Amino acid sequence: MKRISLILLTLLAICGNAFAQAGDTSVEMADKLRADGKIWVVVAVVAVIFAGLAVNLFRIDSKLKKIEKDLNIK
Repeated sequence: MKRISLILLTLLAICGNAFAQAGDTSVEMADKLRADGKIWVVVAVVAVIFAGLAVNLFRIDSKLKKIEKDLNIK
């Protein structure tokens, strides 16, 4: 019961923060980056990070499949 109440409390806190920030649609930093053309640098960095994570996950999956095959685990 404690676990469920803790999860609900956490979700409520997260949703409360999201609704509190919904009114302000103007982000000064993003506008400045977009005006200077540097927003694409940010997008590229985020894309490289996600691509690296995806490659790492595929490598781990292939290594795990090889180990399972060697041990005959189904």
